[in-house]
Amino acid sequence: MKVKVSRKAHFNAAHRLYRKDWSDDKNTQVFGKCNNPNYHGHNYELIVSVTGEIDPETGFVMDMKVLKDLIVEKVEDALDHKNLNVEVPEFKDLNPTAENISIIIWNKLRPHISETHTLEVVLYETPRNFVTYSG
Repeated sequence: MKVKVSRKAHFNAAHRLYRKDWSDDKNTQVFGKCNNPNYHGHNYELIVSVTGEIDPETGFVMDMKVLKDLIVEKVEDALDHKNLNVEVPEFKDLNPTAENISIIIWNKLRPHISETHTLEVVLYETPRNFVTYSG
């Protein structure tokens, strides 16, 4: 029997959506206000879910304290109160869209989650706009 367990977290970060190889006009046309050269910020909400069999000894799919600590170490410490374009190496040549941020978060967490478990990341950029990535 498979069960999904989830942990909520949040971080605040600034970013700018733009492509270096596009003109200013094209960047503005495609990304609008999100192309502000002085950046803009979001209060990101994150839900990390792990699905797997319940361990008969512990009764856990995954120890939630372990999941909490992983999210703090691998995600919050790396992204919270950062300018994603400038301070986060993964976005040096990658546009920090919500889609790309969710993939980076998944990639940071996946090596630390049992291979027998599935991992899902849901990232809210705003209360109404969110993305889901499951690998």
